[in-house]
Amino acid sequence: MLDIRFIRENTEAVKTAMKNRKAEVDIDAVIALDNRRREIVAEAEELKAERNRISKNIGQMIKEGKNPEEVKTQVREMGDKISAFDEEQREVEAKLKDGLLYIPNMPSATTPVGQSEADNPIVRSWGEKKRFDFEPKPHWDLGAELGLFDLERGAKLSGSGFPLFIGKGAKLERALIQFMLDLHTEEHGYTEIAPPFMCNAQTMTGTGQLPKFAEDMYCVPLDGLYPIPTAEVPVTNMYAQEILDRELPILHTAYTPCFRREAGSAGKDTRGLLRVHQFDKVELVKFTTPETSEAEHEKLTADAEKVLQKLGLHYRVIELCTADLGFSASKCYDIELWAPAQDKWLEVSSCSNFKDYQARRANIRYRNEEGKPAFVHTLNGSGVALPRLVIAIMENNQNADGSIDIPEALQPYMGGLQKLEK
Repeated sequence: MLDIRFIRENTEAVKTAMKNRKAEVDIDAVIALDNRRREIVAEAEELKAERNRISKNIGQMIKEGKNPEEVKTQVREMGDKISAFDEEQREVEAKLKDGLLYIPNMPSATTPVGQSEADNPIVRSWGEKKRFDFEPKPHWDLGAELGLFDLERGAKLSGSGFPLFIGKGAKLERALIQFMLDLHTEEHGYTEIAPPFMCNAQTMTGTGQLPKFAEDMYCVPLDGLYPIPTAEVPVTNMYAQEILDRELPILHTAYTPCFRREAGSAGKDTRGLLRVHQFDKVELVKFTTPETSEAEHEKLTADAEKVLQKLGLHYRVIELCTADLGFSASKCYDIELWAPAQDKWLEVSSCSNFKDYQARRANIRYRNEEGKPAFVHTLNGSGVALPRLVIAIMENNQNADGSIDIPEALQPYMGGLQKLEK
């Protein structure tokens, strides 16, 4: 979250940032709550000091044979007022905290200002669009013909958006996960984490999913647990409420299934594997110093891109403008793969620098060069997400006979298999 002192001292800059983000937040209301909190604290402290001063007179009055009842009554009345102040302070602080939790992060100074995703600039691209001498089939037809997945039976089990992979399709998912984990741990220097797939509300709040996006997540209310929407949640919160005693940066990678209701996206891209409620993903998470976070963000993005380069897939990197920026992110690159049968780009990774926004929410700190506790900067990105990666592999590597060539880098993970065919 943003520091209330920063908001108070940079009010106009924060308001401008929220306007550029198209975020509907009432900064003045938050500042008013903070002002009232400070007034309450000052008034309560003044009253406590006065009560202590008067209370000292009671003993002296008794020694002098005077009746202290009037003073005692005055002290009790002061105590009641102090209790009322304390109660109001708790209420105001709770409202202030809630208000701060709904304020998104400040965009980086280098994040382009824009009005919509149409203003996201293309940073770079890699490879070229595949050309076919036949009409390429969409992945849903290829998958059905080759028996790679069965979406109808998946829907029977859990409802639409829960794919069921079968045979070589299931093996392809597993192979991609193993390939990505090996790449990131053996070549990019990440430590593999196998985190829980469910987290509590405090953990979800630490990375910014709660309270803003409660409707987009699944919940097990009896246990107060949430199936995770991304490995970012448990891996980032590993160090919640801690002062790290390790040298930064810390690099972690993790495979998890991801669960997302995406209530606001109903009816969009529902065909095949384009938008599902459960999917697999390999995540990259970094903990850095403020001085190195921008450079580490570029490295993290390059690590995610390397996955696609090794698989020989045409992709592009775009930088999100202020209006399209994620809630907790300060700067973000999206990586998109080309899907030829649909003639469009598919996002497979968002690589974000959150600066100290998540660290403040989760209270993750390190000791700076002066030995003082300071908030770390957190970064993460998909390295990368399935099943859109599967879509790109299927549609770009298909042949006229309906078979699909397996990328060379993936063949060892498929038992030497070079082609998916009937």
